[in-house]
Amino acid sequence: MAGQAATPGVGRRLLSLVYEILLLVAIILLAGGLAAGLAQITSPELARTYTQILALPTCTGYFTWQWCRGGQTLPMKTWRMRIETVDGSRITLPRALLRIALAIPGYSLLCSSIIWAFFDRDGQFLHDRLAGTRLASTEKPSAPQP
Repeated sequence: MAGQAATPGVGRRLLSLVYEILLLVAIILLAGGLAAGLAQITSPELARTYTQILALPTCTGYFTWQWCRGGQTLPMKTWRMRIETVDGSRITLPRALLRIALAIPGYSLLCSSIIWAFFDRDGQFLHDRLAGTRLASTEKPSAPQP
């Protein structure tokens, strides 16, 4: 692993995750608004069903777009980390989708993905280890010189 950026600490990644959840709530609310509008056109009692149908693809779209475009979501930029493959390159759409598919049960099953990070040799989450991705620290932007 020589030459690779350091792995951010688990605490920093968990704080980023809290920030990510706040953004996901907003994204799901937007999907819910779209679903409510769609339900008004078709059948108002289907609003909840439409919201459930739209929530997962909307969240998946958000993550895959951010990760494949620049390797970072807004919380990841704030906490100075990025997602990359184990060899340090940008992740592709199939790998981003795989990471999401592995992260959902990893976070849902007693936070097994997070617990794994305490025992992993590189401190990576379980879904990152299985997907061939890693979280890496980014450099702090330098202050402009006068």
